[in-house]
Amino acid sequence: MPVNLAAPDPASLLSVPGVELGVACAGIKKPGRKDVLVMRLAQGSEAVGVFTQNRFCAAPVMVCKAHLSSDDGIRALLVNTGNANAGTGEDGLDRARATCAALAGRLGLKPAQILPFSTGVILEPLPHDKIMAALPAAIADLKPTNWAAAAEAIMTTDIVAKATSRKVALNGQDFAVTGIAKGSGMIHPNMATMLSYVATDAPVAREALDVILRYAVNRSFNCITVDGDTSTNDSCILIATGVTQAPTIMNDGDPRFGALRDAVTEVMIQLAQAIVRDGEGATKFITVRVEGGRDPAECKQIAYAVAHSPLVKTAFFASDPNLGRILAAVGYAGVADLDVDRVKLWLGGVLVAENGGRSPGYREAEGQRVMAAPEIEVRIHLGRGDTVATVWTCDLSYDYVKINAEYRT
Repeated sequence: MPVNLAAPDPASLLSVPGVELGVACAGIKKPGRKDVLVMRLAQGSEAVGVFTQNRFCAAPVMVCKAHLSSDDGIRALLVNTGNANAGTGEDGLDRARATCAALAGRLGLKPAQILPFSTGVILEPLPHDKIMAALPAAIADLKPTNWAAAAEAIMTTDIVAKATSRKVALNGQDFAVTGIAKGSGMIHPNMATMLSYVATDAPVAREALDVILRYAVNRSFNCITVDGDTSTNDSCILIATGVTQAPTIMNDGDPRFGALRDAVTEVMIQLAQAIVRDGEGATKFITVRVEGGRDPAECKQIAYAVAHSPLVKTAFFASDPNLGRILAAVGYAGVADLDVDRVKLWLGGVLVAENGGRSPGYREAEGQRVMAAPEIEVRIHLGRGDTVATVWTCDLSYDYVKINAEYRT
C-alpha cells in the first residue's frame, strides 16, 4: 500500500479558470475504466513542457515537441493510459497525429493546437480507433471541477490518484495552482515524471513560464527515483491560462514571479513525493539528504547512488540496518577525491559512521528502530563544502518484482 498517501479529496482541488477536464472509458486495456482524458484550455493560454531524454522516446513526445514549437497556441491536451505508443515507428506517429486531428475537429481547433500523451505498454500499436471513439464522451464530460477524475484517468500501476492545489496571492489577487501526476514504476527521470500537468490562471509570458517550469522540475521530479528506470514517455506540462485580468508576468524581475514560482514548485514537490510514496511495492518512504558538498551536482550524484542501490533499498524493506551498504554506495558514486574520513552518516537522528568507520556510540538496536518506521531520513555530510541536495526514494520489496513480472498479464 502507498506510504502515508491517500487519494486526494476532490473538494480540496481548486478549479483553474480557463481549464476544463473531461474523462471517458475507451477500453484500451481494461473495460470500464477511465483511460482517456481531454483538457481544454482557454484561448490565449500558454503551455511549456519538458520531456524524457530516453532516445527511444514515444511518438506522442515527438508530436508534442513539434506542436509546442508551432505558433498556433495550445488549446487542448489528450491523454490515454493503457498503451504508451512507444517503439512504434512511423505508424505510431501517424496514430498520434490522427488522435490530435480527431479531437481538433470536434473542438473546432487545428491539430497543432493539441498535445497528445500516452502511457502504458511499450512496443504495442496505439488503439487510436478506441481513443477517437471515446472523444465525444470525454468532451461531454468537460468541466472545471474534474481534476480528481482526471488524476484517476491517467493512472497505470498507480494505486491512488495524485493531485494537489495551492492558492497564491500576487499583488493581493488570488490565483490557483493545481496539478495532477501519474507514476509508480519506471521512475528515475532525466527531466520529470511519467506524466504531470500543472495549471494556473495567473498571466505569464511563455519565456517566464518556461523558467518557472525548469526551476520547479529540478527541485521535484528530478529528485525522485523508484527503480532507476527512465520511461520513454516522461512529460511534464505547465499551463498558464491568464484568463483572470492582471498584468502579464514577463520575467523574473516582476515582484510576483518568485511567489508564483514557489507555489508551482510546492505543487510539483508534493506530486513527486506522492509518486515515490506510491512506488510499485513500496513500504517505506526514504529521504536521502547529502550535505557539505562542493556543488549541488556531486551531492545529487551521491544521493542517487544511495537512493537507487538495490542493496540499500532491500535492506530498508527488511528493516535491516546493514548500513555498510550506504557507505559503499557513497564510495562508488564517482566523486574521485572524496575524503571518506570526513564523511558522516546519520540514520534518522542517529550518528552511524564518522572518521572512516562506525561511530563509537552507535548501537544496532537504534538503527533497527529507525528503519522499522514507514518514513526514514538518511543524512550524509561530505565535509568538503556547503551545498546540499535531497532525493526521495522508496524501498524495494517482493511486490515490485511481482507487479512488473505480471504487468502485461
